[in-house]
Amino acid sequence: MASILKAQKANASKVDRKDKGKRKADDMDVDGAETAVAVLPRSKRNKQRVLLLSSRGITHRMRHFMNDLEALLPHVKKDSKLDSKSQLHLLPELADLNNCNNTLYFEARRHEDLYMWAAKTPNGPSIKLHVQNVHTMDELKMTGNCLKGSRGLLSFDKGFDDTEWGRLTKELFTHIFGVPATARKAKPFVDHILTFSILDSKIWFRNFQIMEKDPAQPNGPPHTTLVEIGPRFVLTPIRIFEGAFGGATVFSNPEFVSPAAVRSAAKRSKGDGYRERKEAEEEAGKRRVLRHREEDDLAVSKVFA
Repeated sequence: MASILKAQKANASKVDRKDKGKRKADDMDVDGAETAVAVLPRSKRNKQRVLLLSSRGITHRMRHFMNDLEALLPHVKKDSKLDSKSQLHLLPELADLNNCNNTLYFEARRHEDLYMWAAKTPNGPSIKLHVQNVHTMDELKMTGNCLKGSRGLLSFDKGFDDTEWGRLTKELFTHIFGVPATARKAKPFVDHILTFSILDSKIWFRNFQIMEKDPAQPNGPPHTTLVEIGPRFVLTPIRIFEGAFGGATVFSNPEFVSPAAVRSAAKRSKGDGYRERKEAEEEAGKRRVLRHREEDDLAVSKVFA
């Protein structure tokens, strides 16, 4: 008896499924009349991933600086060092292999010169910047602290909107430093602010923690303050290219002087000082010769000879 009841239930469920299919077919307009279909707009997802890597020859301070950036940006994927500094065309391919649409590449030069490439891969644009005044979190030892993997607010100076290169740099930094909410390692908290300010044609970076209460009065009223965390660094824009790591030059900074040119000018000034000192010695010798007088007949050496 139980088996018969089960068979009847199974047959009834099959009939219901067939009826549902028939009802759907009946509801369709066979004559081809226009039917209004409500299509819900799909929300645009922010899918930003950043490839972080460097060239050979970076120092320990540069490596700690990159580790600080990796801790601040949970949507960053770190890769091994690039062997050749002249094969930058390989970076878009590496970003594609790692499923990243942005790239931060740090290029080390002699005398601890550090350059940063920020690019939108694979088609660009890209910007080359000179990194100066780097202070890592371990060096600063600030009192502020934030949750690792939390998302940060981006704050840009109004000076970015005054120039075309500033607006382009702001858009590029928004894609790179803006952590999407759907990042795999991102935490659902916003507890720090990344600030970018323009001063003396340079971009100054600071990181601040958002504190809702005063540490001196934990039980007091809410009082929002900012406490610096680190790291600190200054970026000097050099060139903006149309493509990724190359292409036509969109912007060139006429005020930028390379560190190698500064060092050569300092050596040249030292050489000028040495040459001026030698010329002064030669002139003094000539004057000494002109001041020399010949001995007369009443000289002491001749009278008491």
